[in-house]
Amino acid sequence: MRLAFRLGGPVLLALVLAIVDRALAGPSPGGPPPEYPQVGLPDAAQARSLLEQFRGAGLAAGDFYVAFDLTQMPRHGAERTVPGRLWGGKVAGGVAMRIEIGDAPEGPSRLLVRNGAAAAVWTAATAGGGGATPVLGAAVLDPISPGIEITPFDLQMPYLYWPDVRVTGLNRIRGRPAYAFLFRPPSGSPSGGRAPAAVRVYIDTEFDRPLEVDLIGADGALQKTLSLLDLKKVDGQWLLSEFDVRNEITRDKTRFQMTASALGLAFGPGTLSPSGLERPAAIPSPTPGRRIQP
Repeated sequence: MRLAFRLGGPVLLALVLAIVDRALAGPSPGGPPPEYPQVGLPDAAQARSLLEQFRGAGLAAGDFYVAFDLTQMPRHGAERTVPGRLWGGKVAGGVAMRIEIGDAPEGPSRLLVRNGAAAAVWTAATAGGGGATPVLGAAVLDPISPGIEITPFDLQMPYLYWPDVRVTGLNRIRGRPAYAFLFRPPSGSPSGGRAPAAVRVYIDTEFDRPLEVDLIGADGALQKTLSLLDLKKVDGQWLLSEFDVRNEITRDKTRFQMTASALGLAFGPGTLSPSGLERPAAIPSPTPGRRIQP
């Protein structure tokens, strides 16, 4: 399914990505409604309910695996593509994502991202030991790999838990109806002045999914946008398979492209914990009901 509207936050990363579960879930298999629904703005209680639904949305039961390519697309200079892998699953209070990026001889860079109310990030070296190291303060705004526009902040989506939030309008985002939520960070944010001054999230009125997230600076200008390019259906669920992450200041961007996926898995102990981040994780193989497909 080729799409034209923009998706932020996640994803991911989701991308990465966000690659967060609510970004990976995508629209329901039934497809979007044919007409723009005539709905009004929600009141404060309804807005809180919508936000809770959005926080809880995601994939079906079980862990999941995604292989992907990240292509650096600088405004000036040559493009470069690096491979990556992601193991993810629900944990107490949120979702944990183990991410490996690169194919260097010394091994890939490893990152464990946990979102939710108790969000945290760890890194681990693949050579020399030393255990997992917490990523603290403003470091969550650093790239997950040199030259890549995706950060742990993008994957965690911490703004979903900021208490200062209000609905500012009902917008049409690439033909889809969406409520515009505006989040402002609490005072004393651990990421300090590097954090966005506000985050605007457009949530689809039908499917409780993000159509766009804008990271906004203190001057009101956009810092970053994420553009959804494609979804693929795997085992009856829509997965985010291609999106761009664009730095609105430098105009550099990173393109995420899914190359394989598997759903309904059950990872062993340690795969999604800091204590197991030093050790290689098993790469799933195709089995009935646990399909990997490009």
